[in-house]
Amino acid sequence: MEAMAVFGGNSCVVSSIHSSSHRNGTSSLSYSAQNLTLRNTNHLAAFRSSSSLFSFSHVKIHSKKNKPHIFLPHLVASMKQVDETYIMIKPDGVQRGLVGEIISRFERKGFKLTGLKLFQCPKELAEEHYKDLSSKPFFPSLIEYITSGPVVCMAWEGVGIVPSARKLIGATNPLQAEPGTIRGDLAVQTGRNVVHGSDSPENGKREIGERL
Repeated sequence: MEAMAVFGGNSCVVSSIHSSSHRNGTSSLSYSAQNLTLRNTNHLAAFRSSSSLFSFSHVKIHSKKNKPHIFLPHLVASMKQVDETYIMIKPDGVQRGLVGEIISRFERKGFKLTGLKLFQCPKELAEEHYKDLSSKPFFPSLIEYITSGPVVCMAWEGVGIVPSARKLIGATNPLQAEPGTIRGDLAVQTGRNVVHGSDSPENGKREIGERL
């Protein structure tokens, strides 16, 4: 008898298959290898392969000239005007373990961290830093708060970093800060609003010089 088996799109015709019976009532099939013939089955639509996943003829070897470009924000920034800003994570941000979260937000934006220091702010420096608010009734409590524990002082650089950093930080009052900003997501009180950022490149350079 003749039988056909399909292997990867080709048929294998076994032209001579012999059946033999055994005493226990079972039977077995045997065939002669020289009787095997291969026959193209491209005319059989059911066995036609449309996939070229494993076809090596479709594999393209890319040369070094065609290597994909890697986007590096600091390299792009080096071609433009780069500014610096001072960012300080306040005592409540440090106490709550938010240092890594805040740093990662600036890094994901594409800015470069150029300096970092854990610092216990003395009262005299705090009063100098917030001297513009010295006439406000909350000034004593503000000084007490900012000196209540260590702060993390950081210098960051990037194109347009001062206005961009302030957008990342959010409004002074966390209840008015947009969702997605640091204060909008992580703070609820004006007096404990997690982070400070310079309001101008000039102030950023001054604050970096004083604290780092």
